Amino acid sequence: MTRAPRIATISDLRDRTTEDESSGAMRSVQTAEVALPEAKLRELWTPVHLEQLARTYWRFLTRVTLGVIRVVYSDTERSVVLLASPLKLLTFGSPEYELDPEHGVVRWRIARGVLLAKRGRGAHGHLQIEVRRVPDDTAGEARLHVEVEVANFHPAIVSGFGRHVYNATQARIHVFVTHGFLRSLARLNLAESKVASLRPVENPAKSQAGGGGPSESRAMSARQTPDVGDPGSDEP
Repeated sequence: MTRAPRIATISDLRDRTTEDESSGAMRSVQTAEVALPEAKLRELWTPVHLEQLARTYWRFLTRVTLGVIRVVYSDTERSVVLLASPLKLLTFGSPEYELDPEHGVVRWRIARGVLLAKRGRGAHGHLQIEVRRVPDDTAGEARLHVEVEVANFHPAIVSGFGRHVYNATQARIHVFVTHGFLRSLARLNLAESKVASLRPVENPAKSQAGGGGPSESRAMSARQTPDVGDPGSDEP
């Protein structure tokens, strides 16, 4: 299978992992700078492509683990599982989206899972991907700051074995996978979403009155969640 060509340049990958001393919650942030043609960014800066970016993250997780880790769905949740559904490593709520002319966010709230300590349930933990436009003086070029954040996360491994074990195992694996995902964005090969809840929809009234007028995008609110796909699918 022919690989997609590299369209963007990925640079300045960074990692920052900190612990809130008062609560014990972990925050892990991985970032990268993405340079790409301005015309390509204009093409991609839509709700549809934000949803596809979310799907691309889960697709990468499955691919980099050779299918050992997968994402399965219920009507209201997404679960990261080891081989099969009964072993749910982490379960998230449905994604929430934000998009304006300067930045976009997709966020999943952490609900439960074997990797989450009991005190982490209801602690407002989340995983999110944020893309933000940054100034670029090069003609015809655009630049993005991309950030993947896990916040307010209480790892079960810390409760059982301590912070040092977490840093040497789970935290290190997370950073390795996330940096791999950020590097993969060089090809801008975004995954199609079968859910496609943010895709523009036809206005029935205009279609009937005008013989098929232009479609209209669904409203993008600060906490919009898309319709879910079939349980067991790999869509965001």
